[in-house]
This record gives sequence, C-alpha cells and structure tokens, in this order.
Amino acid sequence: MMRPTHHIAMLCAALLLGGCGAPFLRQVPAVGEPLPAVEAKLGRSDAVYPAPDGGRILEYRGQPMGQFQYMARVDADGRFVSYEQVLTSEKFATVRIGKTDKDEIVRTFGRPAEFSRVAFHDYEVWSYRYKEAGVWNSMMHVHFDQKGVVQQMINGPDPRYDDRFRLR
Repeated sequence: MMRPTHHIAMLCAALLLGGCGAPFLRQVPAVGEPLPAVEAKLGRSDAVYPAPDGGRILEYRGQPMGQFQYMARVDADGRFVSYEQVLTSEKFATVRIGKTDKDEIVRTFGRPAEFSRVAFHDYEVWSYRYKEAGVWNSMMHVHFDQKGVVQQMINGPDPRYDDRFRLR
C-alpha cells in the first residue's frame, strides 16, 4: 500500500506534466492533416512566419530558458508537412555565412533566447540555447551585420550551466 506522501508526489507529477504542454508530449499530426487538426494536436503556436513557398511556419517556443525550439511547416494549402526540433548542430550547420539573413534565421530557428551587440564590428547577436551534440549545454551566437546578414556564428558554453560565469 502506498503512503499518502507517495500519492501526493504522484499527483503533483501528473499535474506538472499535464499542464506543461511540453513539445515532446504533443501528438505529432500526420502529413497532410489540415491546419485546425495540427493546432488541435500541437496546440496554438507562439509565432507564425510566412514560408517562401506560400506556406506557413509555426514556432513552438522553448527559448529563452529551454534548449529546444520546434517548428511546424504547413504548405500553401494549409496542410501539415513537418515538425522538428531545430536547435541542433546539424541545423545550425545549414546557415550560409554572408548569405543567410535575419528573416531566414527566424523562419529556421524561431526567436532567440537573447539579443546583444558587438560594438567593435557593430554586429547584432542573436543567441540560442541548445544541447551541442545532444550532450553539452551550449549557446549558438549568430552575428548579423548592419544589413541583417549573418557574418559569423560562434558556439560556446551556456553561462547558466558553467561555474566560470556564476557569481560567487
């Protein structure tokens, strides 16, 4: 027989998991399902971006504190195409230095966790929290020039998890 404290702990865990709407607990729609069915399964997106092909990209935000960000793609007819966790080393590797602009970055990765500036080059920096190689707590810093084009990308440790950056 379970103790009352075990019942309370199990109830709290169920409530937390049930209310968090975590992306990994969502039921992914089948390819071709209409947008209302997509939203019924994935929930309301945090942002919607126009896709170059006439479709839409729906952002399911994990930033600023999470290490994930999911993007769902819907075609021009409003039918589900894909759903993926985009904050990965492989996805960051698709960015073309000197060619990719802010619009393409936001359609690919969604909104960043942080915004900052590098005065020396007058770069705007968008930073995304993620798990490098699925293991290391990292941040990818995407540097844009004044025209909004990516000039460099630098990854490093996420200061939230690195003792060297903590105040003592």
